[in-house]
Amino acid sequence: MADQPLPPPVPPNDLILSIDDLKEAGSKKLPFATREFFNSGATAQTTLSENTTAFSKYRLRPRVLRDVSAIDTTTTVFGQRIAFPLCIAPAGAQALAHPSGELATARACAKRRVHMGVSSMANHGLGAIRAAGTAVWPAAAHAVQLYTMVDRAREEAVVRAAEAAGCAAALLTADSPVLGARHNERRNAFRVPDGAAFPIVGLGAGVIDGARFVATNSDTHSWAEVAWLRGVTRMEVWVKGVLTPEDVVLAREHGCDGVIYDGEAGVDKMLDILYEDFKRCMQLTGCTSVSDISKDCLGIFRSDGPLARL
Repeated sequence: MADQPLPPPVPPNDLILSIDDLKEAGSKKLPFATREFFNSGATAQTTLSENTTAFSKYRLRPRVLRDVSAIDTTTTVFGQRIAFPLCIAPAGAQALAHPSGELATARACAKRRVHMGVSSMANHGLGAIRAAGTAVWPAAAHAVQLYTMVDRAREEAVVRAAEAAGCAAALLTADSPVLGARHNERRNAFRVPDGAAFPIVGLGAGVIDGARFVATNSDTHSWAEVAWLRGVTRMEVWVKGVLTPEDVVLAREHGCDGVIYDGEAGVDKMLDILYEDFKRCMQLTGCTSVSDISKDCLGIFRSDGPLARL
């Protein structure tokens, strides 16, 4: 049998210079089905693609001859100063990529001084995740992501456990009344490995499956869910998955503390790359603090070609 060509080597850490480099390097370390689980989206994967390509229509409007030698990238989230305006969105089943999973993510976020969203489908418990982060940065804040559950008692238990663990906010997922049609997972016969668990919601392996998801997730959710959450917790209540201006207005009218306008991404390296990119863009646009950033810093390509101000 002829020798098979060796896979290309994973570049050393100091040659991972962009998010694309990081995705390529990380993908090479994962089994095929797991890689597809993390890297793929639903149906034709249009939204997955547009999470990146949507930014291509924008351009920075550089301002020249401004002193940008002293840059303050910090801002405030959950009442705590963070290094720059970025927090890590909740992502489930991180232990499929590495046994440390969400614990490693919590440590990386704390090291970079940003906050972390914790998926209710995490493979580690809230207490352990909080402890991993606060051991590095005592002020680290965490927000727990929630689905509207058929079993309201189970949902309330998750909320109360999050509050007891010291979480700052509940992030209510508003855009998933049903599970997306993830065709690649079906083609690859993807299954959560035996032994994997989801302790925050008290479920075992196999729950990332259409029938099981429908059995736990309620498609009857409504804006009344916000009021219900307000009644069972003192944490901030945010809505995750808002996609239209009309729903941003409704979120405010229903008393949400914030919204997450959705688009989905070694975490240490990723945060370093994003921080340097953000700082560089501030300098190029002549901004010395986050409060200087406005729509005047950006231009947008019109359909007929020219660059226009927002």
